[in-house]
Amino acid sequence: MDHTFEILSVGLYAGLNILLLMALGLNVSMNRRSTQTSLGDGGHEKVACAVRAHGNHAEWFPGFIVGLLIAALMGVPAYAIHVLGVAFTLGRVLHAWGMLSTAGVSFGRFAGSLATLLCYLILGAGLVVHSLV
Repeated sequence: MDHTFEILSVGLYAGLNILLLMALGLNVSMNRRSTQTSLGDGGHEKVACAVRAHGNHAEWFPGFIVGLLIAALMGVPAYAIHVLGVAFTLGRVLHAWGMLSTAGVSFGRFAGSLATLLCYLILGAGLVVHSLV
C-alpha cells in the first residue's frame, strides 16, 4: 500500500519539532552569550532553564517521531497522525514556554508534560495493538 500522504504528514511534525529544537538551542546560545557562560549554566537560573527546555525536547521528540513514522508506514490513518502530531507539538511548545517562563511549577510545564505523556501512551499502545491485529 502507498502511504505517501501519511508519511508527508509525519514530515510536517518532524519539521515543526526540528524547528522548535533549533529555536530552543539558539535560546541556550543567546542566554550563554548574554551571561558569558561558555559551558553548562554557570550558576545562572535563566541559562539552566534554557538548557533544560532544549534538553527536554531533545529527549522526548526522537522517540515520538520514530513511532509516528512507524505508525504511518503501518497504515494508520492520516487523521490519527495529525491528531497525535498536533497534540504532541502543542504540548512541546507549552512545555518549553512553561520552562522558559519560570523555574518552578507552571501551567505550561504541566499541560505540556500531560500532552506529551498522553501522546506517547496512545502512540505506543496503538502501535502494539496495530501490530497484533
